[in-house]
Amino acid sequence: MTVREISIGEAARRSGVKVPTIRYYERIGLLPAPPRSEGNRRQFDGRDLSRLQFIRHARELGFEISDIRELLAMTDQPQRSCHAADSIARRHLHEVDARIARLQALRGELQRMVDECDHGKVCECRVIQILADHEHCANRVH
Repeated sequence: MTVREISIGEAARRSGVKVPTIRYYERIGLLPAPPRSEGNRRQFDGRDLSRLQFIRHARELGFEISDIRELLAMTDQPQRSCHAADSIARRHLHEVDARIARLQALRGELQRMVDECDHGKVCECRVIQILADHEHCANRVH
């Protein structure tokens, strides 16, 4: 394929990003609108594929669209300090750590409910009792 002859389907296959998602990224400005063929088909190139792979990887790591937009803007200025990129990654890391802490509390509460259930009748079931009244939870935040 020549430089600008990659179809949207081929771009999706190569980048691992689904066709509707590529259109969405174009619509919200994460991906520049590619030129169109005479038949009005989008024509992508290798830079577009690299950008799609960057976005896909960032999304897999849980970065928000707004952060990805900032990170992509930074790639256009390669000599710029990476302090801003580091700040975005650190903020995201703190959010992930907080989410992990909430999930660990949730896991602990679920484990306690399961451990306290003696498999009797529903009217005596600790799982049902704890779900019915938050006051029975060992951890208030989960």
